Amino acid sequence: MIDKRIRAALFRTRLAEAMAERGMSQAALARACGVDRSTISQLLVSDKRMPNAQLAADCAQSLGVSADWLLGLSGRPEPMADLLAMQLTETQAPRALIDEAIFGWHQEAAGYKIRHVPATLPDMLKTRAMVDWEYAPQLGRSAAQAIGAFEDRLSWMRGARSDYEIALPRHELLAFATATGYYTGLPVALRLEQIDRLIELSEALYPALRIYLFDARRVFSAPITVFGPLLAVLYLGRHYLAFRDTARVESFTRHFDWLVREAEISARDVPAHLRHLRSRIS
Repeated sequence: MIDKRIRAALFRTRLAEAMAERGMSQAALARACGVDRSTISQLLVSDKRMPNAQLAADCAQSLGVSADWLLGLSGRPEPMADLLAMQLTETQAPRALIDEAIFGWHQEAAGYKIRHVPATLPDMLKTRAMVDWEYAPQLGRSAAQAIGAFEDRLSWMRGARSDYEIALPRHELLAFATATGYYTGLPVALRLEQIDRLIELSEALYPALRIYLFDARRVFSAPITVFGPLLAVLYLGRHYLAFRDTARVESFTRHFDWLVREAEISARDVPAHLRHLRSRIS
């Protein structure tokens, strides 16, 4: 609890600060709030006077700040709507490899653990042939340039000292190995090369890279990425929704950790499972 006199002094200081910031005089604020100038004057000089709820709200609205901030209940002056806009951003998600937004988030989170539920196989673990098969139809003539940029960014990410935890639905790898569903038409040679790559990386990079497989009939996740404690990103297809507020990032983190706890195949067992799937490729 804050003493009334301390709260009144804080209100007076913040009210004067907001008025100065916006170049608003006592008379202008009084007109905006529908009160006498003397009422605003008393708020600015009295060490005991506190406004009623209506006047505090009117002052906050007129000055473009939050009433909670004026009253000392918040350390941020922005109104709640502005805070939400800052904490939640919607970014276009082009059909591209590790696009500018994703790469920027990886740079920002360098050194932090990154938790990832991909929409297909993880881009950072794909062979060049797999990337070409998957993305060439969308990239067209710029495919070679885009793949070159992807490989450069991939090299940077692998040197960023971030640990990666990846959770995949078990059926994703089965569909890949058997060339069904999304992977229909994927050539045998390409599948063999890609699964060998997955085996190699899952063994060579462990424990910095840990892959978990969960049963999507029991647990489910949309494609998400959690960049340490900094932000959590939900992939919608055409857009990313990026959350920066602590509560949302922690919620996404708990969701991912739940997937890991419920995983049917742990990171240590993934290479053996991949070898089993390889034996089914023909």
